Amino acid sequence: MRRIAVTALLTAVAAAGLAPASAAGEPSTAGPAATAGSVNMEMVVKAAMWDPYKPNRSIVPGAGTSVTKVEKALAAKGLLAGKYVDGHFGTSTVDAYAKYQRRLGYSGLAASGLPGKGSLTRLGGDAGFDVTRKIDVGGKVRLGSGDVLNRRTLNMYEEAEKISGIDLTVTQGSYTGANPGSAGTHDGGGAVDISVRGINAHKAVKALRRVGFAAWHRTADQGDWAPHIHAIAINDTDVSPAAQKQVGDYFRGKNGLASGAPDDGPKVEKVTWEQYRRSN
Repeated sequence: MRRIAVTALLTAVAAAGLAPASAAGEPSTAGPAATAGSVNMEMVVKAAMWDPYKPNRSIVPGAGTSVTKVEKALAAKGLLAGKYVDGHFGTSTVDAYAKYQRRLGYSGLAASGLPGKGSLTRLGGDAGFDVTRKIDVGGKVRLGSGDVLNRRTLNMYEEAEKISGIDLTVTQGSYTGANPGSAGTHDGGGAVDISVRGINAHKAVKALRRVGFAAWHRTADQGDWAPHIHAIAINDTDVSPAAQKQVGDYFRGKNGLASGAPDDGPKVEKVTWEQYRRSN
């Protein structure tokens, strides 16, 4: 499939009969007026993706204040011990947030402990904080190949094509369900595999990273697969836990595989899609 940006290759959600994707599978929910300041959702989600995989309890730059407010709200509900209210969104905070999501009635990927727009807005309504810089992954789009991406991932993909000048071809999209060959990384949103046939893979991976993907060139000697590019959209609130771990590995300078080997991809500033858009 050539140039996903071509309108003729896309079928909108309504035409395809697909359910819309929301942040972490959650509906958007309004809360009462905020009185306790604001929480930056972009920074909270970034911390939730990075902190659980750190070898220490360091704070994601710019995330500490917002994460602490979320942790205080979880502690007030009896879901998180006070000693973990520290601005570090580690495994204890992830577990507490997952319990909160289940309390709201969410299940599956919508209760993975990764904050979604709906649950974070509900928590803010209870705790009195406003949620700023909300992340919206948008609805699902079926491509001409039959693969599915959410709108945010598709926009990122198309921008990577634009800045690299390379026509990319999807070989596996998101929301594919249990696929033993993918170890769960494509079960949720934000995941895409891309053919490397006839393209400069290094240049393509660099462009994907520049727009906010954790992306790697997978070679045949790394696993039982054909050579391809594997990419996960950072801060996509629909991602599976397996994909979330790969983002954590990316931040740690790893290759996202079970080997835990060093990242062998191009060096770029690690940004989210929203950060990229604000700077370009």
